[in-house]
Amino acid sequence: MPLTPDDVAHVALLARIGLSVDEQERLRAQLEAILDHIRALDAVGIEGVRETAQVTGLVNVWREDSARPSIGAEAALRNAPETDGQYFVVGAIQE
Repeated sequence: MPLTPDDVAHVALLARIGLSVDEQERLRAQLEAILDHIRALDAVGIEGVRETAQVTGLVNVWREDSARPSIGAEAALRNAPETDGQYFVVGAIQE
């Protein structure tokens, strides 16, 4: 079932992003390609294959957690283009 422009507009709304008509069409084609790949994976027979969380021999690579002092608001805001006291000022995502 092909994606409609309304489907793409709905996904964009859920993601809180504004898209032009050209962007919606470009993303519709890209999302359709992704769904085609998923459909191809659905066709692969997996009966009798054990579930795995990791297929390689990856081991835990986390470092020990240790408490350290933070850099503080002044240092964090030092290179910000715009601040309001102790806060970053950012633009709206959608108009």
